[in-house]
Formats: sequence, structure tokens, C-alpha cells
Amino acid sequence: MHFLDQAKIYLRSGAGGPGAVSFRREMYVEYGGPDGGNGGKGGDIIFEAIEGLNTLIDFRYTQHFKAQRGIPGMGKNRYGAGGDDLIIKVPIGTQVIADDDEGTILADFTIPGERVVFLRGGDGGRGNMSFKSSTNRAPRQHGTGWPGEEMWVWLRLKLLADVGLVGLPNAGKSTFINQVSNAKAKVGDYPFTTTKPQLGVVSHKGREFVLADIPGLIEGAAEGAGIGDRFLGHIERCRVLLHLVDATLDDPLDAWRIVQDELSAYGAGLDEKPQLLALNKGDLLGQELMDDIADQFRQAGAEEIFIISGGTGAGVSELLDRVIPELGPEQRTASSYRMDIDPENEDKEAEPWSPL
Repeated sequence: MHFLDQAKIYLRSGAGGPGAVSFRREMYVEYGGPDGGNGGKGGDIIFEAIEGLNTLIDFRYTQHFKAQRGIPGMGKNRYGAGGDDLIIKVPIGTQVIADDDEGTILADFTIPGERVVFLRGGDGGRGNMSFKSSTNRAPRQHGTGWPGEEMWVWLRLKLLADVGLVGLPNAGKSTFINQVSNAKAKVGDYPFTTTKPQLGVVSHKGREFVLADIPGLIEGAAEGAGIGDRFLGHIERCRVLLHLVDATLDDPLDAWRIVQDELSAYGAGLDEKPQLLALNKGDLLGQELMDDIADQFRQAGAEEIFIISGGTGAGVSELLDRVIPELGPEQRTASSYRMDIDPENEDKEAEPWSPL
């Protein structure tokens, strides 16, 4: 499945159905009178966040969404049926953004099952029966129904993860996420092996958390250089950042500073998040040399430094031990979240969500 984290779509709620113009005609009834019913309400546009989706690729092929119009009213005072609501299912972490210069965020979905009535359908028009009065005994006017709402919006996906993995290209992030999780990220001996975010579930000492790997950053990424700047939004929601530095570089300290500068330039509080530093590929250098490199980082202001090897797994367990306290108390996972909790049975264990 291809990954797509932004898409532009057109939305239009249903218009209300027109009211009917009708007069009662029955045998042996001397006075008939108007009996036209009202039209039905137009369908709403509803967004719903669901589990099991992690891309907006479906919106590349379907870009126009229109709810059903209300059914017209009929004679014998029969009201028209309301139009069907159109439910648009989006991944958890999707933001709905106005197509304007300000880029206003209109909705933000972070909870499984969350629903928002985004555009309301138009009300139905009045039938001629509702225009009847003591001075207007045979009205022929009727309402045509109120129009629906329409607008263009952008959908932007920000993946939900507990830990974000950052670093320069070829820092060994893909190897690391493959080592600690169930991810199967592509690994290669060339820059920008990772071209889209990767998610992996890490299980360590009875605790599970989601780890997100984004494409490598380069100098000037916050201004649009490279491809990592586009995906920095996917780590905005992370509680802690894990910064991997290739210890075999000629100047690993400069590599660390480049990424730090880009996080600060991007904003959104990325430079204020708790951050752990890991010197990767420690198996390729001697322990004495790795200790010297770590001392250089400490002198530059780095506080906690871990020497690891994503390839062999050396030092990885100690690093994960330090990650878990930064995550805080364990929260309810998305798979166990349930929207329809009965207040009388609130203490019962929540059932996992299922499409069946």
C-alpha cells in the first residue's frame, strides 16, 4: 500500500428536498384543502476516525464527496425522507484543514471512533399545507429546500506514535527499528533509503509502545531541503525523541548539531521534547574510541548518551530501559478504546474494537 499523508478533497452536504404542492381530493369530501408535505433534510458530511488505516491514498482516486439530497414531500401530508449521511473514514491522526491562506485546522482526530458532523445538510422545504391560514385557504406556494454546504479542504495525516526516531540519512534508523520492533523497513547502504514514515510496535519488559521512523534530515530541511521536512509533522505528537548519530562519521558531533538545529527551526515544540541520544554503529569502532566520542558530546552539552549497535543489538536493551520512564504511565491503547461505554458497567473491562 502506498503512503500518502496529505490530500485535497471537495465536500458538499445534501440540499433539502422541496415541499409538495398538493390538494386533497376524496370522494364524498366536500372540502379538500392543501395536503402537501415537507421535503426531507439533506444528508450530512461526517468524518470518522477508524483503526487499521495509516495512509490517505484512497483520497487520491476519490476527491469529490457529495451527500444525498433530501427526498421531496408528497401529497396526503407525506413528508419526504431525509438524505443519507455520507461518512468519510479517515486514519487516526488526521487533521482537516481549511483551504485558505491561514491553513486553519477545522478538526483533529486522535481517538478511535471519534465522529464529527463537518457539514450539515440543508433543511427540507415546506409543503403548501404549512402555508395554510385563515386568509390563505388554498396556498400554492412551497419551499424549494435549503441548499447544503460545500467547501474544499486539505486532509493531513500526522501519525500517532510514542517515540520518534530522528537522525541524518544513513544513521542506521531503519536497522534500529527492525531490530527492536515488528517493522520491516528497507535497509540499504545509500542515503534516503527511507522515503516514507515507518511505524513499529516495540515490546520491552512487558511494555508496548509505537516507534516512528521518518526519512533522514539534512541541513536546511526546515526550509524544504531534502524530504525529511515534509514528514517532521509525524513526530509532533511523540512524547519522546530518539536521536541516532552515526559514530563512524568524520564529525559525528556536527551531525548531531545539524539535526538539533533543524528541529529548532521547524518549531512546533520539537526541540522542547525529551530527547535521548544514541551513538549508533558502536560495533565498528573500539570501546576506547567510542568513549572518547561520547566525551566530546558531553562537553558539547549532551546529557545522556548511549552507545549502541542497531545491527548486533548491543546496548539496545539499556536504551529501551531508559525510554520507558520517559513515556510516563501506560495509557489505553487504541485497540482497547471503546466509545460506547455504558455508565452502569463502566468498571467492566473494555472490549477490543472489531469491524464485525
